[in-house]
Amino acid sequence: MQSTNVESTFYYPENWQKGNWKFAAEYMGDQYSYLVYKRIMDIVTSVLVIVLLFPLLLPILALLIKLDSRGPVFFRQKRVGFLGKAFWCYKFRTMRLNDHADTRRASRNDPRVTRVGWFLRNTCLDELPQFINVLLGHMSVVGPRPHMLKDSKEFSDLVSNYAFRNMARPGITGLSQIRGYRGPANNLESVFRRYRWDAYYVRNVSFLLDLRIMAETGLLMFTSLFNKNKPIPMDDSVYKKVSTPARIKKIA
Repeated sequence: MQSTNVESTFYYPENWQKGNWKFAAEYMGDQYSYLVYKRIMDIVTSVLVIVLLFPLLLPILALLIKLDSRGPVFFRQKRVGFLGKAFWCYKFRTMRLNDHADTRRASRNDPRVTRVGWFLRNTCLDELPQFINVLLGHMSVVGPRPHMLKDSKEFSDLVSNYAFRNMARPGITGLSQIRGYRGPANNLESVFRRYRWDAYYVRNVSFLLDLRIMAETGLLMFTSLFNKNKPIPMDDSVYKKVSTPARIKKIA
């Protein structure tokens, strides 16, 4: 991954640098009420989606995936979750069967992605099975997106204290995603910008912030579903608006 010249400093709680696990315990203790309400919201939301949406969408999407390419309907991959613990993350399969699914991230115009796969990715419908992960407690509806193991290790080598984002349970959607930082992260600038939003979320978690992120995600998905020429924004569109590190909104 080619490095770019970006701001390299970020301010963390002093305790995080002294002892990760001790700080994690203190952090969760301080956020206990919020975490209880958040877990209740996760369970209610995931049950509603599984009971109401799965019976309607699953047969249609499964048929489209099977007709479009050979392979299973679902794809599972080890991802890094809460406090760095790995878990099996579920998605609808968007790629043709290949030997690099766990080592090479998807790129723009990736030939491995199927026609149906591009539609699922552009509308985020490929993430729908992750409500099963939410119900099982592996993920939350809102939180930093979980990385595959190789990416997590690579990004941790590039950004100091990158594991700080794992203080929050990984989410189906997050602050980075509604700010347009989704899709392939192919350079340090892209990784760092996403991380700043993830770290901001961890430091400022609240029930109202979660509701806002869910509402904005729903609006983006609704727009992309009914306007094929306007998919959910990705990194490239954000870079056109913010071309230099000096214009990054200060969130630390």
